[in-house]
Amino acid sequence: KQSPKIMSSMAYNSASGLSGMLKSGHSHWDHAVIRNIEAAMELSTMIHTSLGPFGRHKLLVNHLEKIHVTSDCNTILRELEVEHPAAKLLKMAATMQDEECGDATNLVVSFAGELLRQTLDLMKMGLHTSEVIAGYQIASEKIQELLPTLVCKQVSVQTASDEELSQVLTPVLASKHYGSHEVLAPLILQACKVVMSPSYRVAPEAVRVVKLLGSSVSASTMIPGYVAQRGVESNVTSIEETCKVCVFACGIEASSTEAKGTVLMKTAQDLKGYNISEETKMEEMIQGIAESGVKVLVTGGVVSEMALHFIDRYKLMCLKIGSKWELRRLCQATGATALVRLGAPTPDEMGVATSVKVQQVGGKTLTVLKTPDSKLATLVLRASTSSVLQDLERAVDDGVHAFEQLCRDGRVVPGAGATEMALSLKLHQLADVSPGLDQYAIRAFAKALEIIPRTLADTAGFDATQKGG
Repeated sequence: KQSPKIMSSMAYNSASGLSGMLKSGHSHWDHAVIRNIEAAMELSTMIHTSLGPFGRHKLLVNHLEKIHVTSDCNTILRELEVEHPAAKLLKMAATMQDEECGDATNLVVSFAGELLRQTLDLMKMGLHTSEVIAGYQIASEKIQELLPTLVCKQVSVQTASDEELSQVLTPVLASKHYGSHEVLAPLILQACKVVMSPSYRVAPEAVRVVKLLGSSVSASTMIPGYVAQRGVESNVTSIEETCKVCVFACGIEASSTEAKGTVLMKTAQDLKGYNISEETKMEEMIQGIAESGVKVLVTGGVVSEMALHFIDRYKLMCLKIGSKWELRRLCQATGATALVRLGAPTPDEMGVATSVKVQQVGGKTLTVLKTPDSKLATLVLRASTSSVLQDLERAVDDGVHAFEQLCRDGRVVPGAGATEMALSLKLHQLADVSPGLDQYAIRAFAKALEIIPRTLADTAGFDATQKGG
């Protein structure tokens, strides 16, 4: 016969769950935490293989069935439909990194995923989350102290030569599109110098990209000014001298009344007189614009046939731009003000261009407006496929943001995972002399930093254990 003690131990109440089976005071970690960590780790595992110049490209098909072939982390995350809240936090962190610095989004996702993987191991050892966070905080503060000591070069935008500045831009471009960095670095450097303010600051949106299929990357050029991917509406296609530019946000056509009206015409003479009055009004308007000294008209709306007739009569050039964003950029390049009324502009409302001409490049018609002291630069990129053009555009964007960061802080640290390995070694030394449970979290933080050199070695075809360890 079994004793009452054994009988009571066998009477397990399944409704009370795991806590009913274990001793009182026993603590265990929630499975929801594990699932959250694993979700974030899955996203990191998917992304981190695209790190570095030899990172693997991902083939993405979005909800519109548009195909993307890229290794850019920000593009991959933007096209992915992430549903899990914990994984969304990683996506939001990468998005914020891109908004602040314009690059290093893969570093954020890869390091965060590895840090969570190390956290999972610590929790299995029995460490509480508060103890893990405390150790990570100590490691983070130590990194802030160590980073200034790892600076290998100080680059000043004011005094540095073009060669020194290109050396900073080249690794950034090579990590995005290896093989084209030597061509793109001088072009980006020229564009950034064109749009640089007197206070040595660069606005990334001031560097515009025009993508043209055909030829090779070496045929890419930089134009100080604005490039429209269409021809002009008028017969005049080239102005080789300095000219004034007038920009209209509205169309160049006869204005219509807001309310419907009826015009009663009894004879043919009334109809003829009505048409003549409309033509006279349009001619006076175009004549007034021509007499103000304007040679180039830019409109964001429709150009009527009657208006085009008088534009050709007074030998003016007319360019139509449908996008309001592009119209705003042209105003930025020429210094003009977009008008919402038809008529002769004032001198303050006019822009200036040193030359305006229509060119045929790669089977496409372009209108090039070169401007003096331009606040806008355009990079005309050439490549054989659209996917390469998109990669080049992303590389240019990262290069411009790198130059912007260089204007803010000229300190440069070693790349290719060298900085991360140096920090990892220092944190391992700190963990060896740290008392208490913090040492385990500090050591885990140091191991997480090794994901960067390990991934770079792995994607390059080396033994990650020997090269990254």
